[in-house]
Amino acid sequence: MHARSAAATALLTASLTGLAVSTYLYLWPGTAPAPRWLPAPAPAAIVPRPAFPETIRSVEVEPRDTLARTLVRAGLEARAATLLAAQFGRNGADMRRLRPGAAVQVTWNFRNEPIEVRYEASPWLSFAARPANGGWRVGRAETVPEVRVEVVSGTVQRSLFDAVERTGESARLVLDLVEIFSSDFDFTADTRAGDRFRLLVEKRYAGDDFVDYGRILVAQYASGGKTLSGVGFERAARFGHYDLAGESLRKSFLKSPLEFTRITSGFTYARPHPILGGVRPHLAIDYGAPVGTPVRAVADGVVVHAGWNGGNGIQVHLRHRSGYETQYNHLSRIAPGLQAGARVRQKQIIGNVGATGLATGPHLDYRVAKNGTFVNPLGEKFIPGEPIPAAARADFQRQSRELLARLEATAPH
Repeated sequence: MHARSAAATALLTASLTGLAVSTYLYLWPGTAPAPRWLPAPAPAAIVPRPAFPETIRSVEVEPRDTLARTLVRAGLEARAATLLAAQFGRNGADMRRLRPGAAVQVTWNFRNEPIEVRYEASPWLSFAARPANGGWRVGRAETVPEVRVEVVSGTVQRSLFDAVERTGESARLVLDLVEIFSSDFDFTADTRAGDRFRLLVEKRYAGDDFVDYGRILVAQYASGGKTLSGVGFERAARFGHYDLAGESLRKSFLKSPLEFTRITSGFTYARPHPILGGVRPHLAIDYGAPVGTPVRAVADGVVVHAGWNGGNGIQVHLRHRSGYETQYNHLSRIAPGLQAGARVRQKQIIGNVGATGLATGPHLDYRVAKNGTFVNPLGEKFIPGEPIPAAARADFQRQSRELLARLEATAPH
């Protein structure tokens, strides 16, 4: 009995000694190696899988498309597409001028039912629709564009289009610039290498993305030692461009019967001069251009003759105000509905370039007469538009000075 008690006491003492040594080694670093922890296994990636999968179909508005037709191409039934397009229209979408490339996105549920339709009418305006009570509930979101005024300047080498594109801008800006001076400068015949331009233009951004151009606030075009200036000014809620004396740059007659884009797009880039000009006889101006190039009326007027006229070939003859008449000869065709007595508007297409009659090649023979006598269209001083009124002249002059000073500071010639 005594022996068993002694053995138990010895075993307990040995156990306590071992525990003390282990505790000492664990609590005092450096005395024993730290324990090694096994890394936890990486959790497997969790990929959520919807219980009811959805699919999305996106399409874009095509040229001459309707919104209803675009929605049908996105998968909606014709009736639903028509109803939804009408609903978008009632909420402010412009159904007459759809933007080609505008996005339409339809989300479908697993039963192949449309559960959401999104339409980005413009970078500034978008719509979202969800089915509700047999129809559609439509919401709209608007973004206010950020308008920045930036300078653009350059020198013509091959063409005005090329010069503007070398600045990083687009052809749209060329057309806006040409429009300002279209009554004072013939860009289809008179643009030359070495011409210079500079302008301040509003550019609209959605965030950091450029979207489109706004108004040209001031522009100058220098050619042949002469500088044309156009200053933008708003009065009576209408924005127009005026010369430095306050006279309107929009005159009753255009400088050229051919649209600038039509000539340059066919000839500019392949020739040393920017735009194909023509022979300049005393009584007319000949514009070389491809057959089919549209010809426009240079001013409001009435048709005197539209048809064949001997060596002039197919001709349109117009009568205008203040004793002016214009003739457009060697056409390939006449615009539908154009006949004696019909009224035409400035820039209206009246026919197409051809080579009919005594013509050696396709071109437009353009003539202007005043009180029965032919005059040089390039030298004629046509009737100007309405000038800046006296009451607004001081504001115009102040704005002109500020814009020109800013233009000179940012793009000195």
